[in-house]
Amino acid sequence: MSSILLHLVPSSTYALVGLIQWHLLRIGQQRPLGSNDRALIGILLTAALLTHGYVLWLDMFDGHTLHFGLAIALSLTLWLALLMYFAESFVTRIDSLLALAMLPATICAFLPAALPGSMHVSADGWAFRLHLVVAMLAYSLFTLAALHAVMMAIAERQLHHAQLTSRIGGLPPLLTLENMLFRLIGVAFVFLTLTVGSGVLFSEQVFGKPLTLNHKTVFTIASWLLFGILLIGRHLRGWRGRVAQRWTLAGFICLFLAYAGTRFVLEVLLHKT
Repeated sequence: MSSILLHLVPSSTYALVGLIQWHLLRIGQQRPLGSNDRALIGILLTAALLTHGYVLWLDMFDGHTLHFGLAIALSLTLWLALLMYFAESFVTRIDSLLALAMLPATICAFLPAALPGSMHVSADGWAFRLHLVVAMLAYSLFTLAALHAVMMAIAERQLHHAQLTSRIGGLPPLLTLENMLFRLIGVAFVFLTLTVGSGVLFSEQVFGKPLTLNHKTVFTIASWLLFGILLIGRHLRGWRGRVAQRWTLAGFICLFLAYAGTRFVLEVLLHKT
């Protein structure tokens, strides 16, 4: 497990990126953002992602043992989500989404130092490693989708009240955001389906025991059903706007409770790993 000082490096860098980003969005209507502004954000975010990834590696791997608990899972999810955002930002300007993501990133980057408890499993089993990678990709994509949904809800609320601010004005049109949202959900749903399938079919190899109907299983399947219904509703009935946002957030909450809720009870409340 890496030191508190190492965790402070990416956490404080994310906080700095967030403060600079909100400042730039605030003055964005007074003058256009220059290339130097964007270069500074890009350099700082790259540094934060690299140091965050390095600290995560130290937290997770110790020879043939894998450390993985609530804090590491949340930290890894935000790191992957920000990597995907970083790649997406080269195609679409989503400055406000970056500013919104910096607060949870700041918290989650430091979380493994504050909550060091974790379970220890063998890193040699291919089934567990595959299940972990696919699950983390699904969680990260759905985290981005949830951030998209929150930002869309804020922008729609301000548009309806004719109060669109410069902070939200840094977003692309709502229709573009909505298309991005469903692309994220579509890809994430594939990964979530693989996660559920691998957990059901290879429970012995992945978890070392037969599949049991516990809180984690129930919430994961509920999330899979909610996102599946949302995609079907989008295809057959053209669901969009607030309906899509509510189904997205409901599915994300179920998915969050499936792992994070269970591990919070075990690690924080019951002090078990």
